[in-house]
Amino acid sequence: MLQHSMRCSAVIAAAAIFLTGCQAAQSSATPDALVKPWIGYIQPDDQTTLPTSTPIALHEQPIATMPLQPVAGTPTPDALRPPPPLRTEEETYYVQPGDSLNSIAGNFGVSAIYIARANSILNPDLLGIGQRLIIPAPKPQAPGPSLKLIPDSELVYGPASVYFDLFTEINGRGGYLSQYVGEVDGEQRSGAAIVQLVAERYSVNPQLLLALLEYRSGWLTQVSPSASTLVYPMGYAVYNWEGLFSQLSWAADQLNLGFYRWRAGWSGPYLLADGSVVPPGPGINAGTAAIQTLFAQTSDIATWRTQLGETGFAAVLGALYGDPFTRRVEPLLPADLEQPNLLLPFEPGSTWSFTGGPHSAWGDWAGWAALDFAPPGFAYGCVQSDEWAVAAADGLIVRAENGEVLLDLDGDGYEQTGWVLLYMHVESRDRVAPGIIVKAGEHIGHPSCEGGVTTGTHLHLARKYNGEWIPADGEIPFVLDGWVSIGTGLPYDGYLQRGGVTLEACACRDDSNQITR
Repeated sequence: MLQHSMRCSAVIAAAAIFLTGCQAAQSSATPDALVKPWIGYIQPDDQTTLPTSTPIALHEQPIATMPLQPVAGTPTPDALRPPPPLRTEEETYYVQPGDSLNSIAGNFGVSAIYIARANSILNPDLLGIGQRLIIPAPKPQAPGPSLKLIPDSELVYGPASVYFDLFTEINGRGGYLSQYVGEVDGEQRSGAAIVQLVAERYSVNPQLLLALLEYRSGWLTQVSPSASTLVYPMGYAVYNWEGLFSQLSWAADQLNLGFYRWRAGWSGPYLLADGSVVPPGPGINAGTAAIQTLFAQTSDIATWRTQLGETGFAAVLGALYGDPFTRRVEPLLPADLEQPNLLLPFEPGSTWSFTGGPHSAWGDWAGWAALDFAPPGFAYGCVQSDEWAVAAADGLIVRAENGEVLLDLDGDGYEQTGWVLLYMHVESRDRVAPGIIVKAGEHIGHPSCEGGVTTGTHLHLARKYNGEWIPADGEIPFVLDGWVSIGTGLPYDGYLQRGGVTLEACACRDDSNQITR
């Protein structure tokens, strides 16, 4: 494994052909299209009679026909998850290639602030390989609040989001957000368009984003919010994160961090902005862990406990939208959920490179739901490719813009329900249009560098179900033409296995990562 890492690191430095994140995708859609996402419904018989090359008009589906309905009741019971024992003595660590002070702190369950103080580090960005660090023992704190804030279905851009009219809600409240216009990727967008864009990209509930924005800055209901909120409305006062889009993108990414690491079995502790190390309260759920994680990034321990209590964010959310547990849609992931049959996302007879194992679907923390593939050829960087990405299954194209293509496998026109595939970095040239029904194996478009942040032409493929990103190394295997994805615990690292053959992800073109359909 070390040999692979060293080999790929050298190739990455020279070629840099893999995805490094999807936070800055550019959108060419109109604000109205972003405020009012594709919502429609196709009767099953229509899928057998409509020609696949003919766009269909997606229309609003009556709520009564939705396959999942909200269920009322008390919060879902969650099994108690004992926090890991905290270290009681300091340790010594030597800085390794790729380390940062934050990553070291996270691995040891202690605040980066404490490590910096213990080692008299003035600039945390200047660490030397082999540098000796004293890692202090964390100071024990009482567990965090156990109050459940939202059900899991209220965190994701899932079935519950279908009932929420974002545009009407923002205009009806008449606050600063309804008049806000900000620049995103060189385009002027309304506040509603920005909220919708962030919700779609990160697959986070737009209603939750509005409630959090109201709690932090009052932008939803106040015509003239405090001047201190106008630059950093989510309270993340860090250079280069100014403005609504950047602030909401950061917040959505932090929500995903808390949600998906809890889903993956994480049990704490939280590392707060003041250096406090706090175990999670007993019995919380993934949605609550997401909000607790978000507030931990900017709060001292006393403020954090207040924010997460009954008089904090929960009171604002309830005043705006009522009890979130009366809207819960469960289960988001049925116990017997299985992935449908999926093809490799390129044409038969073509050999591509498997360049990225399990990693985030969007941003840094969206569930490690994605895999990367680079088209044939030895050219490095962002080069035009005539290779075709293809539909991995039958479905309806619900969005196609900014390098993104979303394929809705159940054909109901809602990206918030059922199985949906995200294709990323699909070139605008020859790209499939929204409203097209495609069959498995039909053309989607060409791999490129469009959308997101990437340094080389490739295709990024991710799965979600009912709005929840499905990890490519989790309990529901990511299987493409019989190739099964296996992770190693490190982003972009992993394998594809089929029969007795194993391919190893590498940001390179090598015999060990060539895959043919």
